[in-house]
Amino acid sequence: MSLRDKFQLPLEVIYSEKPFPEPVFHSHPEYEIYYLHEGACSYLIGDRIYTLEPGDLILMHGMTLHSPKVDCRKPYRRSIIHFDASFAHELLRPPFALNVLSPFQNIHNIRLHLSGELKQEVERQLDALHRLYAEESPLAYNRFLIRFLELLHAVYDCCEAGGLDSTGSAAHGSGPKEQHVQRIMDYLEAHYMEDIHLELLEQELHLNRYYMTKIFKELTGFTIFNYLYQRRINQAKILFLLEPERPVTETGYDTGFKHPSHFTRAFKKITGMTPESYRRGLT
Repeated sequence: MSLRDKFQLPLEVIYSEKPFPEPVFHSHPEYEIYYLHEGACSYLIGDRIYTLEPGDLILMHGMTLHSPKVDCRKPYRRSIIHFDASFAHELLRPPFALNVLSPFQNIHNIRLHLSGELKQEVERQLDALHRLYAEESPLAYNRFLIRFLELLHAVYDCCEAGGLDSTGSAAHGSGPKEQHVQRIMDYLEAHYMEDIHLELLEQELHLNRYYMTKIFKELTGFTIFNYLYQRRINQAKILFLLEPERPVTETGYDTGFKHPSHFTRAFKKITGMTPESYRRGLT
């Protein structure tokens, strides 16, 4: 039994060296801290792609669709923390004067490359949290919460020292492949509701279609059109959430599907339920 189970803690700590399965887009209401100890992967967050190296730290608003694409030829060691925002707010009430959750609230998704003392401090905090998380005593619970607050302050310090740009990225640059894939993702984000085919992408982006499909799959783990359908279905879910009475056919058209039957098949394949069932579950 872990602290989370014994004390109903709305906070989860994961340290894993297990190989990662095929990439799957997912989201969750909790904030997330992700740290790469060892390995190499591309990380998709919304419409951005980040090429990660050991020492990279990601802060995420979990509701943004995200998925790692791991290089399985290398060991993959990572630490992941999911935590409820309201729970963290309660811990940070006065006398604490600094809102160390602001990086999650204001920028939503951040990538930082840690080095030197900041890297050592964050790794110490993660190691302590992982050890305490496996214990069950009230003393371990108190020490765990103190360490968690220390980690939030260390992360805040990393953001202050990192010189974040407008994208929330303060890490090393990316190569030509990453830049091409990002251009493809940017185009899909701007035009996902339109009719898209490889010939159009080739014309608009001035890239060979075979090269595009190869590097997109290589870096993201998804085909271009699997990614496009994920984006469209996620937008449909958002529209249903905002307007539970919204007609299914209209939603399909508005998210880029030309035929209602195609929308229904894609929605069920990705979510496991029909659009009608999903919408009913929201009311």
